[in-house]
Parts: sequence; structure tokens; C-alpha cells
Amino acid sequence: MQTKRTIFPNKFLPYLLLLPQLAITGVFFLWPAAQAVYTSFLREDAFGFKTTFIWFDNYTSLFADPAYLNSFSVTLVFALSVAFLSMSTALLLAVCVNRLIWSGKGYTTLLVWPYAVAPAVAGILWWFMFNPSIGILPYVLSYFGISWNHRVSGTDAMILVILAASWKQISYNFLFFLAGLQSIPRSLIEAAAIDGAGPFKRFWTIVFPLLSPTTFFLLVVNVVYAMFDTFAVIHATTEGGPAGATNILVYKVFDDGVLGLNLGSSAAQSVILMTIVVVLTMIQFRWIERRVQY
Repeated sequence: MQTKRTIFPNKFLPYLLLLPQLAITGVFFLWPAAQAVYTSFLREDAFGFKTTFIWFDNYTSLFADPAYLNSFSVTLVFALSVAFLSMSTALLLAVCVNRLIWSGKGYTTLLVWPYAVAPAVAGILWWFMFNPSIGILPYVLSYFGISWNHRVSGTDAMILVILAASWKQISYNFLFFLAGLQSIPRSLIEAAAIDGAGPFKRFWTIVFPLLSPTTFFLLVVNVVYAMFDTFAVIHATTEGGPAGATNILVYKVFDDGVLGLNLGSSAAQSVILMTIVVVLTMIQFRWIERRVQY
């Protein structure tokens, strides 16, 4: 059977159809990215009246700054923790819902609701729950001898932002894991059960390997999410504090550029952050995808 090919009578029609998307990409991505690269080689005075081209001085000064180097380790801990916590919790919930027969759709609807909450609102919700003065959770923790105060404790602040960012992303991961579980043929699982494999062995030897494409996709998405989309969560909860304990790379770009008005350094940080994400994505597709079973 021969597959029919779509032939455009006008040679310019395909380009005309692509023009709106190309325009959006150029205006909202390529142009700002090019402007950030150009600004990273500049230095402005305190009043913005004079601009000097300084080549790579912004980059060299960044890697000599202990606060910027600290933001690297903070971002690494934060990104790995958010990706692991959100994906593992979402997988557990998806497995539980997939085993339900009658009420699965109801649980799915309830679990998807947090994804509709804006990141800033999610951060504020968790800030209220963990507020040392009015929050219910620090009050409960005090009965177990745990003193919670994310305003002065860097560990408490990191736990708070990890929980808030993970809670916001669990619903997204849950939908994909549930769709992946429902696409696995039941005959494979039933055959393994007949051969005597228990629930855990069936999951690790059959279900989880078949979920590897979904897991790989979500790994890439969650790393990018933790590196970029968690700015509003950080800003609403800790504002990068205390003492830079939650000052991840994307928030430091805002802190130095918007609050500190150091546009050259902020632009250099944004270029480095964009490069890091691109390199991480390439590494994931180059090495981790080899272990994915399609």
C-alpha cells in the first residue's frame, strides 16, 4: 500500500504556515537570548548613563564569587531532590490509582488539581503551613521536640522549597505515569503472575522497564522545571534566604539583575544557566536514553 504524500501547489505556502511559530520563537526566545549574550559582555555605571564593553570580565568575576559558587551547590541539591521526590511520589500514586477499578477517575481528578495552582500560590500555601508564628506544621512538630524556623535555618528553608516545588509538579508527573501504566498490556503482568512472580518482582522486572520512556521524558522535564520554573516558589517562600541557603541559579539572576541592578553580571548568569540546561539535556539524551527500552 502506497502512502499518499501531501503536495502544496504553492511553494511559499509551507513557509507561510510556519511563519507565525517562527515569529514567536524569534521574538520571545532568539531575540532575548541574543540580547542576554550581548549584555553579558557589558558593564553599566550605577545610573545607567555609560556602558563599557568588557569582554569576559563578567564571567571571570562570577566564578571568583563565593556566593555564585554556593548557588551551584544549592541548585544541584534542589534540582535532584525535586526531581526525585516529585517523580517517585507521582509513580507511587499512579500505581495505586491504576489498581483501582471503580473510583480511579475520581482519584485522578483530585490528584490533578494541584497542577492548576500557580507556582507563586503554591509557595504561599506552603509558607503559611510552615510559618513559625502561625503555621500548623511547626506547632505539630514542636510536640516531637523539633524546632522549625525556615527564617534562620538553611536546612529548614531548603526542605520547605523542595516540598513546595515537588508538590506543584507531582500532578504533572502523575498523569504521564498513569497513562504509561495503562498502556502496558495486562497479559504480560498476568503471565508473570502465573509464573509465580510477586507484585514487587512484577513491577521491577516488567512494569518499570516498560515505563522507561515515560521516566526518561519526565526526568528531562523535571530537571528543566527545577532549574527554571521554580523561581516563583522560591520568591514566595524564602526569597533565596536565609544567607543564600535557597538562592538557586535562576533566583540569583533576578537578585543581581533586578534588585542589584547589575545587568551585565545577571546576563552572564542567565547565559551560563541556559548553557548548563542545554548540556544536561544533551547528556540525558546521549547516555541515559541508551538504557531506555522502547
